[in-house]
This record gives sequence, C-alpha cells and structure tokens, in this order.
Amino acid sequence: MTGTEPGPRLEVVRRLDADELQAVAMMIEDVTEHDGVRPISEHATLHLRHGGDVGIRHLLVWVDTDHTGGPTHRLVAYLHLDVTDTVEGSSAELAVHPADRGRGIGRALVTRAIAETPDGRLRLWAHGEQSPARALAESLGFTRMRTLWQMRRSLYGRIPAPVLPDGITIRTFAPGKDDDAWVALNAAAFADHAEQGTWTIEDLHRRMLEPWFDPTGFLLAVRGDALVGFHWTKVHGGVAVHQHGTDVGEGARPHVHDDGHGHEPLGEVYVLGVSPSEAGRGLGRALTLAGLRHLRAVGLPAAMLYVEADNEPAIALYSSLGFTRWDTDVMFRLAPA
Repeated sequence: MTGTEPGPRLEVVRRLDADELQAVAMMIEDVTEHDGVRPISEHATLHLRHGGDVGIRHLLVWVDTDHTGGPTHRLVAYLHLDVTDTVEGSSAELAVHPADRGRGIGRALVTRAIAETPDGRLRLWAHGEQSPARALAESLGFTRMRTLWQMRRSLYGRIPAPVLPDGITIRTFAPGKDDDAWVALNAAAFADHAEQGTWTIEDLHRRMLEPWFDPTGFLLAVRGDALVGFHWTKVHGGVAVHQHGTDVGEGARPHVHDDGHGHEPLGEVYVLGVSPSEAGRGLGRALTLAGLRHLRAVGLPAAMLYVEADNEPAIALYSSLGFTRWDTDVMFRLAPA
C-alpha cells in the first residue's frame, strides 16, 4: 500500500470535536515520549479535557494522505492559543510531532497564532531545556519574559518531622466543606501572582475531577477553625492513588499503583501557600516537610516542584530541604511591531 502526502493543512477552530481531541491527546503523548517532557501545561490540558475560557483558539496542522483504501489524515502539530488576558497579552503552547519537525510547521503555527491575537502581543511557553519551542521563539524575535525552575529531590533520604507554630494543626482537605475557604486563602497567599492568585471555585473543581486528585494529599494548616496554610501534593507520571481499606481513616493506607502507562511515579509539591498573617513563622517549611513525608508514605521515590527562577527565598527554602535544579521552563514574549 502506497500513498502520497500533500502539503500540511492548518485549521483554526474554537472548539474541538471528539475525534480532534483524541488526535491532539495522542500526538501530545508521542511528543512527551520522544522529548521526555510534556509540551502542554496543566492549564492548557484542563481546557482540552473540560472546556474553559471562551477565548481559546485551537490551531491544528493536518497532513492528508491518499491511500488505496481511501483518504486519511493525521495530526502533525497543535497550538493552544489563549487570547483572554487583555493585560499581559495572549499566550500559546505548541507541540510538533517528532517525525514532522524541520519542515517549518512550528514557525507557520506561531506566525498564524500572532495573526489570531487581538493586538499582536503573544507569550510563548517552552517547556524544558531541550524544547524545540525555545529555538523557534528566539528565531522569531521573542524575548525571555519568565523562567521557571523544576527542582527535584529523592524521598529516600531523611525528611525531618515538621515543627508547627504554636496553635496550628494540620488536617486533610474536606471536599465540599473547605472549597470556598481554600479559594479565599489561595487568593490571599498569592495576591501578587497573576495566575495562581486568580483561581476560582471552578478552577478548583476542575482539578478535583482529575484522576490524580487525592484529598489525603491535600494538607491544610488550621488555627482554630481558620485555614492559614496549605500544601497540595500531587502524584503524576502514570499512576493512580487509592486507599487500602473501606474508607479514609485508621487502618486505611494510601498506595500508589502504576495505571499501565509505564511512567515512573513522581510526587509533586503542587501548590504551597501560607496566609500573610502567618508569614515568617516557619509554617511554609513545616507544610513542605509534612507533604514530603506524605508522598514518601504512599511509596513514591522522588518529589518535584516548580518555582520562579527569581524567587530567591523560595529557592533557598527548597534547597535547604534537599531539592536541586532539574530542568527549566521559559516563557517568551513578542511585542507588536
């Protein structure tokens, strides 16, 4: 069976149908397997799975193939374009299938994305030191805007017991009870963070629907009845966490099991926040240690986290707890001519 492939065909759609969603998911997995890092962030992935902001554009590049059995087409590249931020400008993330790189497809995608923005401003993420998006952004005149470090540490080493400030205890998140209070605390803890600090109750609930969500790994620091801090841990890398026993509580222990994807399980310091009223009392360190001990207890070998490269106090804290730099994500920005 032979066939020919005409030139790539670029489409821009506002909403993906079921077949398009499946094609995007499969292509992203191929890229992740090849590059060793996921090209699309959690934020964009959640939009794909659950829907999201009205101002999302999906840019897809197809190659049509005429086989003797009839015409077929395959997805070779995808770009997620969010045009909803009128302050910072539109943002994009893209993935090009490894077999189709070097053909100018990525450049064509980004060029079209710029044309789709309301004002010509575009921010472009490059995930990982070896991301092809990094060289592409620089070649198109983008400049570095933001850098995130990924840091990691082994969980086999010593993890000291957390020392909590007087009057504070730690308990687990109660879905349906703590939702609103947590959203309010998150906003206060990240008042200066344009992304994390603007999470809504819907943003929380989208994540609670994800297969990795486990309330036993969502630790809350409380003073009396008030939430004053939290450490939301995450398990990812193709694993599922569940309880052995009839319910969460005494005699029920969480365990991590591979779900068949073949990825090594990895824990994450997903979100760590402290109320401004408790700043400087060591609560952040105590919550970090408590979360790491939880991740070790469920059988994970290592933990990771993301931190802004210019957040020296946070990097100092994590370094003192055994974390070292592992990889780097960079956001690039293009200003209109």
